[in-house]
Amino acid sequence: MNWKKLLCTERIRNFQKSTVSRDLRTEFEKDYHRIIGSASFRRLQDKTQVFPLDKSDYVRTRLTHSLEVSSFAKSLAQNVGEKIIQEKKDSDFTWKNKEDISNILQCAGLLHDIGNPPFGHFGETTIREWFKKNLNILEYKGQKLEEYLDPQMVQDFYNFEGNAQGLRLVTKLHFLVDENGMNLTKALLATIIKYPVSSLEINKKSGNIKTKKMGYFYADRNNFENIQDSMELNGNRHPLTYLLEAADDIAYKTADIEDSVEKGNISYHQLMRELEERCTKSILLNNPFLEEKDLETKVMESQYGRLVSVLKHKYEKAIKNGYQKPEIYAVQNWVVSIQGSLIFAASDNFIKNYDEIMDGTYKYD
Repeated sequence: MNWKKLLCTERIRNFQKSTVSRDLRTEFEKDYHRIIGSASFRRLQDKTQVFPLDKSDYVRTRLTHSLEVSSFAKSLAQNVGEKIIQEKKDSDFTWKNKEDISNILQCAGLLHDIGNPPFGHFGETTIREWFKKNLNILEYKGQKLEEYLDPQMVQDFYNFEGNAQGLRLVTKLHFLVDENGMNLTKALLATIIKYPVSSLEINKKSGNIKTKKMGYFYADRNNFENIQDSMELNGNRHPLTYLLEAADDIAYKTADIEDSVEKGNISYHQLMRELEERCTKSILLNNPFLEEKDLETKVMESQYGRLVSVLKHKYEKAIKNGYQKPEIYAVQNWVVSIQGSLIFAASDNFIKNYDEIMDGTYKYD
């Protein structure tokens, strides 16, 4: 794979460009404004991220989560782009490419959950289970519906996936001008396809992240193939998809802790205890014969130990300054510092595995 192909500015429906244009935006910047101005994106504000039917205006919605993922994804792109150039990982990668991948990932973060049903993964499971229970008894013109369906169509119902629905929404269901949906750039569309396989190719035991779920429905196979062919992906993930996944993980794994403390589901002290216990277990697992007198030193030097230390420092600062809600203050500030550390870690790991990612052999998230 090479960046000249991967940063494809083509759209599924190309249009004639005017020879005299006052629009100085890049194609990827145009994507951003199409997304922000869409009703499909705005509807994310009515779906909560974790806590359903919540009366509080504090907990995250799909919209606020998507904005966070967009921000983290752009930061990851900026870090990675800088490292590719500085470490001379790819002689074809330019400063303009760094700007492009930043814009693509900013857009991809906004879109990554746009196809998810209400109640997230619970909604997906409900849809799958309903079809597994009812598809064989549904009829059409006096015959079983299954008899009319292609095998892939049947598996699409049984493996309904929000990511595949997202691709369908932005390329078809969001009717902006015509049946091409938002008509976004192919580079962006490829980035949001997390699993470049059909429902017939799902293989959770393959050891390769790309076959964990399906990435497109039977009805969207032509669009999928068009996108893949334009960038010569050959059935592989777009490299930027790994960064999008990292941004999503960083956002929800840290935000869920913050929301839980804010709602009173867990306390600051419970979080501290959990971190301390995990830290001790981790150290003793790797050092089963460690003497108790050396344990404290090992704890302070460990990754978990540093997490505990930062959280404790934030709490003590809040107490010293007389803040009204020291627990909330400590956790919120701790989460921000952890997010920064995780962004740098993910960036470094992308560069470490750069060659495998670019030749399509990297199998992990």
